[in-house]
Amino acid sequence: MNNNSINSELLKDKNEKLIDKCTNKKKKNPKFSSYIEPLVSKKLTERIKECGDFLQMLSDLALENLKLHKASFCGNRFCPMCSWRVACKDSLEISILMEHLRKEENKEFIFLTLTTPNVKDSELDSSIKGYNKAFERLMKRKEVKNIVKGYIRKLEVTYNLDETSKSYDTYHPHFHVVLAVSRSYFTQSSQYINHDRWMNLWREATGDFSITQVDVRKAKANDYKEVYELAKYSAKDTDYLINREVFRVFYNALKGKQVLVFSGLFKEAHKMFQNGKLDMYKQADAIEYAYMLNYNWLKNKYDNSNIRELTDEEKQKFNKNLIEDIDME
Repeated sequence: MNNNSINSELLKDKNEKLIDKCTNKKKKNPKFSSYIEPLVSKKLTERIKECGDFLQMLSDLALENLKLHKASFCGNRFCPMCSWRVACKDSLEISILMEHLRKEENKEFIFLTLTTPNVKDSELDSSIKGYNKAFERLMKRKEVKNIVKGYIRKLEVTYNLDETSKSYDTYHPHFHVVLAVSRSYFTQSSQYINHDRWMNLWREATGDFSITQVDVRKAKANDYKEVYELAKYSAKDTDYLINREVFRVFYNALKGKQVLVFSGLFKEAHKMFQNGKLDMYKQADAIEYAYMLNYNWLKNKYDNSNIRELTDEEKQKFNKNLIEDIDME
């Protein structure tokens, strides 16, 4: 089977969503590679420039569903294409870890967002380091230590580009956290920590009593809105690609820092996930794939360069053996 035997317009219409998403990410590559070039090696720069040049997709018989199989990814945490893929993978893992702990360890979860006032560019690196120490102090508080059986902590940094705002041209580091607690936490007053107490504990941990809010809520079963918030990018490309100087600030502040941290029961479950011991929680991909499609980046768009039928061996390998993806914006 060759390209000519499939209507290219049909292919374009059926798979527009995934290809368009990859296209939008790839179009940011020239600016990204230009900004990061002075900060990394020549070899890494070349790999970044070529990121996403090639995509290999699986498709069903009707060409209605695409699944990304392979690609020429660079793996840099600031790359718009790669950070999107990492966020999708993190979201899948976090949802599985929570399901495992809910079913096997009888745990429930609290979603906690911890913030402080925005900081200037020169303060961002030290502010993040201070955040890490403050979080450690918070987790060591007796009343917190007694109820938290494990946590996942994600660092996110945003940039205020609203020129009408008092905090224009400042940065906002904050933590998205999921805490594993016993089910009795929500019914026993001796364990329960209310919103105001969480805020005071965070104020004391940071030493910053100007903090006016924290967000705390019980996680709902099968409601993954907060999971997506936890798994999403540590920094959005719409923020750090504003200009070269803003990118440099983000890069220097986040380079080498661990942005996603597992502890306690979550750390144990994370190891189990990596070793394949939680595969039973993965949702099998029910789509029957029939074709392999190759895309190359040409003239600012993805061009379908080759389409072929899967071999019988490939069909046996892929069908009913792949995992359903979680997509992120």
